[in-house]
Amino acid sequence: MRSNMTVFFPLLLLICTLSTVQLEINSDSKIIPLLNQGMETAQTSDPEQTCKPDINSVLREMSALLAELKAEIRHLQKENEAQAAKVRELELQKTELDKLKEQHEAQAAKVKELELLRAEMDKLKQESQAQGGELITIKSRANITENQVEVLKREAEVKRVAFSASLLGTGSQNIGPFNTYMPLVFKYVVSNIGNAYNSHTGSFTAPVRGAYHFEFYVYGHHSHPSGAVLVKNGEHVFVAYEHSSSPHSVSSSNGVTLLLEVGDVVFLRLWNGAWIFDNENRHSTFSGHLLFPM
Repeated sequence: MRSNMTVFFPLLLLICTLSTVQLEINSDSKIIPLLNQGMETAQTSDPEQTCKPDINSVLREMSALLAELKAEIRHLQKENEAQAAKVRELELQKTELDKLKEQHEAQAAKVKELELLRAEMDKLKQESQAQGGELITIKSRANITENQVEVLKREAEVKRVAFSASLLGTGSQNIGPFNTYMPLVFKYVVSNIGNAYNSHTGSFTAPVRGAYHFEFYVYGHHSHPSGAVLVKNGEHVFVAYEHSSSPHSVSSSNGVTLLLEVGDVVFLRLWNGAWIFDNENRHSTFSGHLLFPM
């Protein structure tokens, strides 16, 4: 209020001065009488009455200015309210940004954790693959070892080869004579270790390369010859033969050691024109066994 009064009185004096100057300019012809009248008036009248119309004008101007100031204040208040609203909105946005930042940091932490888990899983996967490779290697070695065991087992089984058989299974019979060599089938099998002898064909097939020993006995009677020949792959090797003119029984035998390859075949043939006899006493026999593999 004090500052407003300080401004008001200088303005009032200035307006009064300007009004006086204007009057002097417009009244050149009456300057002296007006001056005298003014002096008299100044001696007898109140200065406030002289400047009264000007004060009203100033008051009107100040009212207008006050209205403008109020309007400006309202405008500024509105702007202030708008800025306050913007500030609140910015604060909300900041709060939301802080929240999003926290969520982002949490997600980043989860991503790091997932990356660590992924790295651990990759490591475990590599270890698993390595272990799988080792298992495959071990399995291959185990298969090789198993195969070797099977081979050794078969070789061990093959090394045990032996057989012995007689001519007839049951009853008694003379076989022959024939005009040609006839294969003999020894049907009554006493032993057949390794199953290398075939009782249906009478032939022995070598299961492994090695040295084999064979023996055969041929029994006959009356005045007919009796004999047989041991055959290797179709080639005559050793013969057992006997011929007597007496009515008594006769027998002959022979033995041989052969080097056989895998698949070689050994059997007996009845000698051309000879007889062979057998009964439940097992007179005529064919035997063989592996001495050692080579």
